[in-house]
Amino acid sequence: MLFISRILTYALATMLSLGLLGAVAAAGLYLYLEPQLPPVDTLRDIRFQQPLRVYSADGELIAEFGEYRREPLRYDEIPEKMKQAFIAAEDERFFTHPGVDYQGLARAVLHLVRYREIGPGGSTITMQVARNFFLSREQTYLRKLNEILLAFKIERELSKEQILELYLNKIYLGQRAYGVGAAARIYYGRPPEELTLAETATIAGLPKSPSTVNPISNPERSLQRRAYVLRRMFEVGHVTVEQMADASTQPATAVLAQRARPGLDAPFVAEMARAQVFERFGEAAYTDGYRVYTTINSTLQRQATGALRSNLLAYDERHGYRGAEARHDLDAKPDEADWNRFLSAVPRAAMLRPALVIEVDQETDQARVYLGGGEYGELALEDVDWARRWISQSVIGDPVEKVDDVLRRGDLVRLRTVDGRLRLAQIPQIEGSLVSLAPGSGAVVALAGGFDFSLSQFNRAVQAMRQPGSAFKPFIYSAALERGFTPASVINDAPVVFEDDALETVWRPENYTGRFYGPTRLREALTHSRNLVSIRVLRDVGTRYAVNYLTRFGFPSERMPADLSLALGSAAITPLELTAGYAVFANGGYRVDPYVISRIEDDRGETVFRSVPALACEDCHDMAVETGLVSEAEPLTDGSDSELVAYYRPAERTLSAENAYLVTSMMQDVIRAGTGRAARSLGRDDLAGKTGTTNDLHDSWFAGFNSHLVTTAWIGFDQARSLGPGETGSRAALPMWINFMRAALHGVPDNSLSRPAGLITARIDPDSGLLTSADNPRAIFEVFDEDAVPARERDNGASSPEFGGGRDGATGSEQPLF
Repeated sequence: MLFISRILTYALATMLSLGLLGAVAAAGLYLYLEPQLPPVDTLRDIRFQQPLRVYSADGELIAEFGEYRREPLRYDEIPEKMKQAFIAAEDERFFTHPGVDYQGLARAVLHLVRYREIGPGGSTITMQVARNFFLSREQTYLRKLNEILLAFKIERELSKEQILELYLNKIYLGQRAYGVGAAARIYYGRPPEELTLAETATIAGLPKSPSTVNPISNPERSLQRRAYVLRRMFEVGHVTVEQMADASTQPATAVLAQRARPGLDAPFVAEMARAQVFERFGEAAYTDGYRVYTTINSTLQRQATGALRSNLLAYDERHGYRGAEARHDLDAKPDEADWNRFLSAVPRAAMLRPALVIEVDQETDQARVYLGGGEYGELALEDVDWARRWISQSVIGDPVEKVDDVLRRGDLVRLRTVDGRLRLAQIPQIEGSLVSLAPGSGAVVALAGGFDFSLSQFNRAVQAMRQPGSAFKPFIYSAALERGFTPASVINDAPVVFEDDALETVWRPENYTGRFYGPTRLREALTHSRNLVSIRVLRDVGTRYAVNYLTRFGFPSERMPADLSLALGSAAITPLELTAGYAVFANGGYRVDPYVISRIEDDRGETVFRSVPALACEDCHDMAVETGLVSEAEPLTDGSDSELVAYYRPAERTLSAENAYLVTSMMQDVIRAGTGRAARSLGRDDLAGKTGTTNDLHDSWFAGFNSHLVTTAWIGFDQARSLGPGETGSRAALPMWINFMRAALHGVPDNSLSRPAGLITARIDPDSGLLTSADNPRAIFEVFDEDAVPARERDNGASSPEFGGGRDGATGSEQPLF
C-alpha cells in the first residue's frame, strides 16, 4: 500500500511539474508572441475592398470597375437563416466559446498526433476572422498559435455580432465573390433576404472549399455539401425535418452572373467618370468602394442612346446593304448545337442580334432565320426591302424585288426589332454622338459617344475634334452684334474670291445651293445659312477680334484659325465644346463649365468630393434649390469667413443679355423658317438652333436649345469622308436631335428667354433694313439694342451700305475682296 501511495505521489508531482512547466512555457510563448500580434482594434474600422460603382443622378447603376465583388452588409441586414446556416456548418458553439472551441481543438490535436500533420478542424469563426484579416493560410504551428491568440484578443475587443458580421462580409465564396451579399448576387442574382433555404445552404457550404464544392464548376459536389449544411441545421434545431427534406430535394439553380448588371446603358459616361476618379484616387479607386453619382438623367440617357442608334441605322439604310457579315456551311453542320456555338462567338452590337439564314423560300418570298437558343424567325420582303446593294457612299443598286435578292442560305446577318417585327440590319460604319446639358449649370444630363462602346471605346462626344461648319455661325454673328451690326444689317450675298499667296491658289467659297441672293439682312442670312454673307461679316468684324471674342464661349483661341474660313466653321472642336458654347446663348449670356460627376461617396456613404458648378443666374440660391444642389435649409456658405459658396458659384457673364437674346431670336427663325424647320414638328415656340454641314459633307450637325436644355447631334465617319449627296445637317443630324428633344421636353412648358430691358422693337423696311413708317405695306418688325437702332430710310428709299458696318467703322480685313 505504501508503495502504491508513493507511486501516486510521484505521478501527481510529475503531472504538477509538467503542468507547471507547460503553463510556464505557454506563458513565455504568449509573452513572446503577444507583442508581435497585430492590433485587433483595427477591425472596428475595417474597410472592405469593393469595386468602384458609377450611378446616374437618380441612382441607377451604370457600371462597376474592380476585381473584388463585394456587397458589405450590416449585421441586421443579414438574414437569420443565413447566419444559422454558417454557424451550423462552421462553428456550432460560436455564441458560447471564448474564441477557441476546445472540443474542436482537441480533435485537431488528435489528428496531429495520429497523422503527424496539421489537419482540418479546430478553427472557429473567430479564428477564421483572425486568419482572413491578419494572417496567411500557410499550415504551420506558429501560424496556428498566432491564430488562437488573436482569436482570444478579438473576442475581448468585439462582440459576437461584430465578429460574425466581419466574417460573413469577408469570407471568400468562389467566383471572385467575397461575402454573402456578393455571393447571393453572383450565384442567384438576388439579395440574401430573397434566397430560398436551399440556396442559403448552398452558399453556407462554400467556405470549406470554394472551388471544389462550387455550384457552378462542380454542381454535384455542391449538392452534397448543401445536404450536409441542411443536416447540421436540423441537428442544432434551426430547421424542421420537413424543411430539411424539402430543401434537400430542390434542384440546383445557381447561374453565374458576370457582374452587377447595369440598370442604365451609358458606358461612355462610365468611362469618363472612371478616368476622373482614377486621376483623383489612383489604384484605390478600384478597391475602396467609391460610389460616383453623375449628373446623368437615366430617362434622358436612354432617349439619347436610342435616338443616336436609330438615326445611324436610318442613315445606313439610305446608303445600301454591304452584304452578309460571314457565311456558315449549314450542309456540313446542320444541327442547332453547332449553330449556337457559331452565333455565341459573334460579337454583340447594341440591339442588333446575330442570326443565321437557314432557308430562303422563293415560293413564299420569305427567309427563315435562326437567332440562337432554339429561337427562329421569319423575314418577308418588307423586312429587307431597304437593302439595295451598296456600291459607294453616293451610289446604291437596284430596288429589292425579292427576298433572295438580298439573302442566301448560310448568311450571318444582323436583325433588330421594329414595331414587333424582325428587320434586317447591319452594323453601321457611320458614327455619331449626342450630348445634352442643362444650360443653367453645365450639368451633362445625357451623353452618347458612339453606336456601341463594345465596338469602339472612342468617345466622339468629348474626343472627336471635328469642324462644326455652319453650326459655328451664331458665334460669328454674336461678335458682329458686339461690333455694331444689327439683325437688320444688310450684307451683299455675292461671289467672293480670296487669294492665298502661300498656296498659290484662290478660294472661291459658295453657298450650299450654289446661288447668290444679293443684299441680305443678317437675320435672313443666319436663317438660311448663307456662307458668303458670313464671310463678309467676319471680314468686317476682323478675324483677330473674332478669335479673341470666341473665348467667351469657351473655345480655345489656339484652335481657332485666324482666317476667313472661320466664318464657315473650319475650327476643330468637340461636340461637348459646341454644346457648352450654345449654352451661353441658352442661359442669357453666362459661361458655364460642363461637368459629369456630381459627387463621390466613400464606402461609408460620406461625400469625399462634390462638384461646385458655376450657375448662370441672378439669384443663384433659388436655382441651386431648383436643380437639387442644395435644399432650402442648407447654408449658402462654407461657414468660414470667406464668401465662398459651398455647393455652387456664380457663373461669369461673358455676353450681354441683349446679345444673347438677339442671336437666340435669329436662331429661332432657323427653326421657324430656315434650315432647321423640321424641328417645328415638336410643336414648340421656344426652340432655337442651327444646322451645320462641312465642306464635302464630311460632318453633319444640329445644335439647338431652349432655356431648359441645350443639345447637339453630330454624325460623320471616324476617318473623315463624304456622307453622300444630300446628307446635310438638316437631313442627317436634325432627326436625331428631334427624336431626343421630343422625349426630353415632353411635359415641359414653353419657356423662352426673357427679353432684356435694353431692347426695343421697331418697324423696318425688309430690303434696306432701315426704320420705316407704319404706312409702308412691306414693313416688318425687328428687335434692336437701344444703342444700335438703324437710321430712318429716306423718302427715296435709299438702302444701307453693302456691309452693315460696325459702330467704330473698323473692318479688320486682312485679305483683298473682289
